[in-house]
Amino acid sequence: MKKFDIPEFYRSPIIGPLKEMRKNKDPRKQDFTPTLLDFGPVQFYIARHFGFCYGVENAIEISYRALSENPGKKIYLLSQMIHNPAVNDDLLGHGIQFIMDTYGKQLIPWKEISSEDIVITPAFGTTVEIENLLKEKGIQPELYNTTCPFVEKVWKRSAKLGEDEFTVIIHGKQKHEETRATFSHSYQNAPSLIIKDLNEAHILGEIILGKRPMDEFESQFRERASDGFDPNTHFNRIGVVNQTTMLATETQAIADHLKNVMIEKFGDANLKQHFADTRDTLCYATNDNQSATLGLMETDADLAIVVGGYNSSNTSHLVELLEEKFPTYFISSENEMKEDGSIEHFNFHEGTIGQTVNFLPKIDRPLKIALTSGASCPDAVVDRVLQKVLSRFTGSREIEKVLQELGEV
Repeated sequence: MKKFDIPEFYRSPIIGPLKEMRKNKDPRKQDFTPTLLDFGPVQFYIARHFGFCYGVENAIEISYRALSENPGKKIYLLSQMIHNPAVNDDLLGHGIQFIMDTYGKQLIPWKEISSEDIVITPAFGTTVEIENLLKEKGIQPELYNTTCPFVEKVWKRSAKLGEDEFTVIIHGKQKHEETRATFSHSYQNAPSLIIKDLNEAHILGEIILGKRPMDEFESQFRERASDGFDPNTHFNRIGVVNQTTMLATETQAIADHLKNVMIEKFGDANLKQHFADTRDTLCYATNDNQSATLGLMETDADLAIVVGGYNSSNTSHLVELLEEKFPTYFISSENEMKEDGSIEHFNFHEGTIGQTVNFLPKIDRPLKIALTSGASCPDAVVDRVLQKVLSRFTGSREIEKVLQELGEV
């Protein structure tokens, strides 16, 4: 796989070597069991896969190249590069400005941006409408386009579904940048609709089968459907794609359910005429990180810590998995762990910050912590979280010694 040129700011002396060891021992990614780092009084189960994916490293490399190639010019990002405060703050510190916030609210008026300026497309991609607006201003959006290749793969698959006269069902969050971009590209070629979860797939399936009145489509789904969407005809041929950071298992469950709906409506013999197989659009990094998180759930950890941006969809899904088994703390950096032994952590279900005192329980054996991060979180931040936890324990073994022994196994 390609090696990316990203600043040392994002590298780590602990997680980096650990990942390299696992990669050398398991190049085909067959083993999703976590790595155990035994520091004596505290032990960490480190997920097999986590942190920067191909798309994120690609985006960061392109962004810094834009800075180096355009000294003195105004450089903008359409919105946050990725959903991680450390990365976005670093880019802001280098003089890059954000045109919109993560929800599409304008921060810098379009009239202030000219053909002399540089505009970077974030990893989530952007809408066709914004691409056209930039071109009208004389800006080449493809010059510094950091759209994740796996997002573009979803767009291409959606376009092919449209060519074959299928309707595109998008599993995603309506306000998320990636879903907004995917929807914009999809409806250029096909009737398109966004659904957020399996529950909505069940409701939609009952509407398709006539078990619910068509009025429910109008009240629940109309605002998430493309212009001219006709539920009486556009559900005769469907295919499912997703926002790449959603739970892959849920996307597959949605596809499987709607497949069964089409079988019930049209018969098994006619399935290929009414349902398209789109499993090839699921992002490998999302799949790997979620599989590695399931590996963490097989451990006997006492608690879990997940590091990432609070508006990061892929990170929230890792939390969602882990909290089924462990007390799970979603933090953005080591700064949420306080000197008094408390921790501030994000409740993504409610969108609130909570605080837990003495979150590291005192027990008469080594404390075991499951540790992972989202795909947009630098390994260096995970390093600092690990070291902040270690600082709470006396008699911990040296990091270098633990890594050395791990490499000898």
